[in-house]
Amino acid sequence: MTTPTKALSDAGVSIWLDDLSRQRLSDGSLAALIAEKNVVGVTTNPSIFQAAISKGHGYDDRLRELVAAGADVEQVVFELTTADVADACDLFAPIAEATGGVDGRVSIEVDPRLAWDTAGTIAEARRLHAKVGKANVHIKIPATLEGLEAIAETLGAGISVNVTLIFSLERYRAVINAFVNGLEKAKANGHDLSTIHSVASFFVSRVDTEIDKRLDAIGTPEAAALKGKAGLANARLAYQVYEEEFTSERFKLLADAGALPQRPLWASTGVKDPNLPDTLYVAGLVAPGVVNTMPEKTLDATYDHGQITGDTVTGTYTDSNAHLDALENLGVSYNDVVAVLETEGLDKFVASWNELLADVEGTLAALAQGARA
Repeated sequence: MTTPTKALSDAGVSIWLDDLSRQRLSDGSLAALIAEKNVVGVTTNPSIFQAAISKGHGYDDRLRELVAAGADVEQVVFELTTADVADACDLFAPIAEATGGVDGRVSIEVDPRLAWDTAGTIAEARRLHAKVGKANVHIKIPATLEGLEAIAETLGAGISVNVTLIFSLERYRAVINAFVNGLEKAKANGHDLSTIHSVASFFVSRVDTEIDKRLDAIGTPEAAALKGKAGLANARLAYQVYEEEFTSERFKLLADAGALPQRPLWASTGVKDPNLPDTLYVAGLVAPGVVNTMPEKTLDATYDHGQITGDTVTGTYTDSNAHLDALENLGVSYNDVVAVLETEGLDKFVASWNELLADVEGTLAALAQGARA
């Protein structure tokens, strides 16, 4: 039987789960999603780890070991998160082998407090890569201006990268430029380009959340008619950028040396507005060679009733540009929206990281006092 998730895979979309925890690994639920719902990769972020580690008791045994060894809270978080990612890499290793490393990837993010620190990000990326020690790990680096050089340097060291928190088309072009710079560095450093993989995580639903809030404030029928469409339009135009940039002569020289393109990854694909279809950012963003990273709720909805009708991206660029132009004409500034979203996205990740540290610190204290039931 061809399920919607199988149809999505057949259309060239790699399905990655946007979630990871010790429980998912130990109870077989992640393995079941691989077997039943065509999941071929996993992404994590500080919010995901904060939720995983703060709930339940799945990490208690390891926490006790780390407490006994005298680890501080920062070391504990580093050990717990890298262990989960390493184990997930082992689970996905057969997929990585079967796809030449294109899929079967597991992502772990650098400490988000380093997002504005180029040198700190480079050092942390190398530390995470060495600690996980798996060929199919991706190191996630935010696409801040300070992150662009870090992306290039990390790739130049032969380390695969997931570039995250991309909202604007202009920044996406800069990310691709950083990727190509990185591959040129890697080639000069003697690395095998065919072993270096990268995705560019372009965020979708948050664009609609911010723009629709502004359209509601305008309150006219013209504004209402534009709601719920900007996220798709923006992502579709990102795919146009991808098509343009990876057919360039500059990239062709790298491709001839074994390099693969940096694939677009649709992130933030859970629908926030209950008035919109719950598979909107899946069915509306089908195109060859992309990744869609979904929370489990969106994955389940897609598997249950997703309508996958083939490519829904190429050929939409004129309409997508017209939609963004219509927003500008109503006074919704694209540049302001994407700037706000980048700031908010980073702030949320830093807040989640600080909550994670606080939660772990509290748990360590409870364990030390024997109060953890």
